[in-house]
Amino acid sequence: MFCRNCGEQMNDNAQFCVKCGVARGAGNQFCANCGKPVNPNQAVCLNCGCQLNGSASRNGGGAANGGIGGKSKVTAGLLGIFLGCFGVHNFYLGYTTKAIIQVCVSGIAILLSCCTVGLSLIATLGIGIWGLVEGILILTGKISTDGKGNPLV
Repeated sequence: MFCRNCGEQMNDNAQFCVKCGVARGAGNQFCANCGKPVNPNQAVCLNCGCQLNGSASRNGGGAANGGIGGKSKVTAGLLGIFLGCFGVHNFYLGYTTKAIIQVCVSGIAILLSCCTVGLSLIATLGIGIWGLVEGILILTGKISTDGKGNPLV
């Protein structure tokens, strides 16, 4: 990620540019994706093709990630409610470790269903409830950022 005011490379977690002191996402002189100079009226960066912040706000997007629209809260919530036992909502939001745990536990529960009904039913039900609760938390705004800290839109 690059500062949109001075073009210097920034840490992805930084809230301010250490060179010019401008807040993350502020400015319109440089592309946040590649750091090349841009015209403030451009819709996309001519170097890398990244959508720029000014055009994202006109199109209803514009997250804190350099102008690219953020992840949808409704999509993430519905994925959590309907496919939460497989961790699909966590893959969507970028929480891959948690998603892999959900996929593994669900897979093991499905494999165990051939041998034991009770244990696999408890594991599947538990993971399903976990996904349902996370889906509801996303929709109510208790989980409001994706895996990179960008706000859900």
